[in-house]
Amino acid sequence: MTARAKAEWDRVHRLAIHRPGIEMFFGLLAPNASLYERVFNRYGARSEHERLEYTLRHEFGIDVFRIKERLLELADRKPEIRAKLVRAGLGDFQFVGNDKVTTEARKQVQEGSKVYDSGHFFNLLLLRPTIDLEKGGRATRSIHLGVTMKDPLTNLYFMRDQQAVTDKGIYLSRMSKPQRTGEPALTKFVWEALGEKIVHETGPPGTFEGGDFIPMKDFALVGNGDRTNRSGVEQILEFGLDFDEVAIVHQPSHPLIPGSEVDPMVDMHVDTYFNVASSGVAVGSELLLKRARVEVFVREGQREYRKSEPETTLHDYIRKKGFDIINLTTLEQLCYASNFLCIKDGQILAIEVEREVRNVLEELSTKAQENPYRYGKLLEQAKKEYQEARDSSGIFPHKKEMYQHNIDAYAIVMTNLTGGYGGAHCMTAVLERN
Repeated sequence: MTARAKAEWDRVHRLAIHRPGIEMFFGLLAPNASLYERVFNRYGARSEHERLEYTLRHEFGIDVFRIKERLLELADRKPEIRAKLVRAGLGDFQFVGNDKVTTEARKQVQEGSKVYDSGHFFNLLLLRPTIDLEKGGRATRSIHLGVTMKDPLTNLYFMRDQQAVTDKGIYLSRMSKPQRTGEPALTKFVWEALGEKIVHETGPPGTFEGGDFIPMKDFALVGNGDRTNRSGVEQILEFGLDFDEVAIVHQPSHPLIPGSEVDPMVDMHVDTYFNVASSGVAVGSELLLKRARVEVFVREGQREYRKSEPETTLHDYIRKKGFDIINLTTLEQLCYASNFLCIKDGQILAIEVEREVRNVLEELSTKAQENPYRYGKLLEQAKKEYQEARDSSGIFPHKKEMYQHNIDAYAIVMTNLTGGYGGAHCMTAVLERN
């Protein structure tokens, strides 16, 4: 199999997802620490994810697979993959505490590895548990059992970020936040088991996340900011791309959030404020596009790019490339409007943004109450725009500009799933576009 994507508007042929499981339960015990935006209903999120999969598979005819189910199916058929999975799972599994008790427990688990089902070892990779065993007294088997998890993969269902699929193949990420550092190792295991080509793995000190990459046929966009640092940018330029031109997009600060301290979660990846709906139409927050500084690099040879002067903005760069821009209001951008999945040229799978408004305004109101100087203007603008949208032009994707540009938008409700901080684009790892 060959994973490859040249243009974001080429038809999606094959993609991977991860149905959130028990790891989301642990994430919801501390949503903010898990990089979630807010509290949400876990079973509601799973139901929405089932609907997402059904829509992709049956409405659009895409070859969709869940990484856990596909890997376990391969492990149960191929002893060599099962053996690698067992080794990887046991490698993430630790015992601490009483030496005698932990030695016995470790031996029992290792000897029992032939008995455990393959899903047992996948869950070890997912939850990364440490078992603390202490004798509780003289009585036989009187043992205190403590189970802790070090950065369980609570964000794994955001399958865009652990890799980028470029015109060369799969380019593996190195996540910037400790909560997510274990994810690329797991997805790498899946891609290798499937026989996919991995062109490079981001190394330290670089960080790179897939939401900061958008292929545009003759050029590509690569974000540079809180999630993808300069070393990460330099590595993907050297090893991950064959595009003749690459635009490095610097994460903009939001003009409605005053002060020197930026809020990187407002526009953490390029796809949280910009996307493409067709070969001639982009969608984005012009407020941010006009503040996003762009450096243009042109390819001079294999693995070599040269910076081209002068610098520009993402807004002007995209317009110069011939794209019309459908503007998103501040409220729409905060409600993940740009985080849609382009299915094919002129057709997108979008979030039903109006259903997101209440949650976003409530969360923003809480922030504004705690820090009115920092979030007061942002809240007032969002509330104003909501009233204007209800009175006149409608809310994305049901706004007149979409119809004027012949964009076919299929909208689904994701009010729980988006609580993790992302939409349909973030939740899908597109492997093939053609």
